[in-house]
Amino acid sequence: MRLRRDPVAWAAQRPTWREARPSLIAQALKRAQARPGGNWYVLGASRQVPPDGRRPFGRTVAGVEVVAWRNAAGRLVAGPGACPHLGAPLRESPVRCGTLVCRWHGLALGGGAYTGWEPFPAYDDGLLVWVRLDAVGGEEPTACPVLPVRPPAAASLAAVWSGVGVCEPEDVVANRLDPWHGAWFHPYSFVDLTVVSAPEAADGAGGAAASCDAFVLDVSFKVAGRAVVPVRAEFTAPEPRTVVMHITAGEGVGSVVETHATPLSPDAAGRPRTAVVEAVVACSDRRGFAVARAAAPALRPLVRAAAGRLWRDDLAYAERRWQLRASGRFPG
Repeated sequence: MRLRRDPVAWAAQRPTWREARPSLIAQALKRAQARPGGNWYVLGASRQVPPDGRRPFGRTVAGVEVVAWRNAAGRLVAGPGACPHLGAPLRESPVRCGTLVCRWHGLALGGGAYTGWEPFPAYDDGLLVWVRLDAVGGEEPTACPVLPVRPPAAASLAAVWSGVGVCEPEDVVANRLDPWHGAWFHPYSFVDLTVVSAPEAADGAGGAAASCDAFVLDVSFKVAGRAVVPVRAEFTAPEPRTVVMHITAGEGVGSVVETHATPLSPDAAGRPRTAVVEAVVACSDRRGFAVARAAAPALRPLVRAAAGRLWRDDLAYAERRWQLRASGRFPG
């Protein structure tokens, strides 16, 4: 349902700083960090590792070089990014008939174990590709990552955006666990934002349990001009490096926005870097949505651009939070 509303001056909005208590956000973050993630990390979008890809996909996760490709059967394969022979960067090597061939000396890796090279557990959920790094995560490993409920692929439109910030995963998660900043920090996208309920620790100590561990808010998304779409959304953190927004009422019920934070290698100055991989999975019961799905190739860049605009600001938030933490000046 689209509505038209008269614009409200940015400075005339209701202040939200009293509600956005640092202790409340910190407790929600602590609970998220206490949940098991099974040592799984998002590498990127499934589309970045196509079945007919001639090049593998590479990313350094928490300082570990990872290379990923698909074997002859189309199955996702991931493993160390250095060739076991002389350490060549395997992300720069070609894939031939499902076999990764090192471009330095022609050593061929089909995805099975080779002397000095062991594959990592990998998982393709149909939208994102994951790698399990047990030596990095240090948790009890699980067979697959913690996955949110998504609308069926055949009835939805999905797009994935990725960017990198100078911060740690917890700074990205903390940004998402602060819904009160939305209309103030992103006035070009959100108006009329009200947090209906916020989680409080059930044990009063910020432990892993909570009585209702979701941020529930009513917000209107700006469409064009004075047109807005009001929805109710719930934010939850199912594992340490993921925050999920579900639309529970209004236009697009069932739609999901997943924000995943993956630690990378430090930059040249030794500062931490984190990749934000955000998956938007939209659905609607409107009759015209089938047309939108048919036009998915043309719409995906627009969805990615919208996510990128929001994350231009939100990465600045996360980077500022890390700077304050690193200097010992973090409030609260």
